[in-house]
Amino acid sequence: MSKRNIITAIDVGTTKVCTIIADVRDGGLPRVLGVGITPSKGLHKALVVNIEEAKEAIRQSVRRAELTSNFRVESAYVGVTGRHVTSMNNRGVVSINRNDRMVRPDDLKRVLASAQSVKTTPDRKLIHVIPRSYTVDGQEGVRNPVGMHGYRLDVETHVITAAVTSIQNLVKSIRGANIDIDDLVLEPLASAEAVLRDDEKDQGIALADIGGGTTDIAIFKEGSIWHTAVVPVAGYQITRDIAIGLGIPFDTAEQLKKKYGTVKPIGDGAADSAVSLNTNGFGVSYQDLTDIVKARAEEIIKLIALELPTNAEKEIPGGLVLTGGCANLTGFAPMAEEMLGMPVRIGIPTGVFGVADILPDPTYATGVGLLLWGAKQTGTSQQNWQTRGVGDGFRRFVVRMKKLVGR
Repeated sequence: MSKRNIITAIDVGTTKVCTIIADVRDGGLPRVLGVGITPSKGLHKALVVNIEEAKEAIRQSVRRAELTSNFRVESAYVGVTGRHVTSMNNRGVVSINRNDRMVRPDDLKRVLASAQSVKTTPDRKLIHVIPRSYTVDGQEGVRNPVGMHGYRLDVETHVITAAVTSIQNLVKSIRGANIDIDDLVLEPLASAEAVLRDDEKDQGIALADIGGGTTDIAIFKEGSIWHTAVVPVAGYQITRDIAIGLGIPFDTAEQLKKKYGTVKPIGDGAADSAVSLNTNGFGVSYQDLTDIVKARAEEIIKLIALELPTNAEKEIPGGLVLTGGCANLTGFAPMAEEMLGMPVRIGIPTGVFGVADILPDPTYATGVGLLLWGAKQTGTSQQNWQTRGVGDGFRRFVVRMKKLVGR
């Protein structure tokens, strides 16, 4: 009989909370059993600013997914992002002292622990230590050294830290909804699981997840993470500019952006036409709306360009993948391709089936990616944390948080 695992992903975003419950059997693709999506409250630019409101939005999203799936959520994989997230590359080294000089899984754990010894201030928390590549006795580019023989094992890692207070507020909001946390996952890493192929990561490629509050960037080279960054400019700023520039309510501006938002007007006469929402009677010039959206979209692309390698054409020949809700803006990818001079495509999340009709959309890349990340940690497909690179610093942090919130 196949082993069954129920896993849950919760994407707590600036504009929405998305909960996905799935069934994973013997390392197969996640079969989605339930999805719950609710408007986000209590967050600004991916940071919790009102715990009670955030907790209630999370609870409603989880409840909707539970009703669809007929399963109760006890724990979940949760995405984390925000301007407080920082990253760096660090090296670790250990010696192999056994007589046979063979590298074992315990040696991977030791060398990654060595790489974790980075200086952090008390207000920072280690989230991920991800191995980029290993070196055995000077032989570089080793992806899995277990079973190899040598005297010295080096690892180059990508280390990601976050502000303790921001993580505490997110954890408290999740746990306040009676949900334990299996793991916190940096959102661009999760999105990459859903929209990038392994061969693209080998070739060299960049990902930009343009959500509501932040643009999350991840660059992959030679099959592993090379750089991550979080830019605090995204869809919220586009909507805000529309609201201010056209003198309309924020909610109406959001509707206009989603329904008519484009960076390239369609047809010569369309630019002069008036666009009205029948629901509330507001009318605006299509040209004015397009001008605002295009200007802010150009700014976002310029900010993404600052995070790309200097010699991007050679370093990341796979180009750029745009995902997140703003990737749905008409003409965004062609404009980015023209501005950056590299291939650009829209990333559609894949890798799940079942009750997943709405999920093949850039808006849900992070939620689907969190699910795929969790699937790799369970069942027969489980990979040891020391191989996958998820450190145990966060797990110790959760234990302390349980004590603080009395659970």
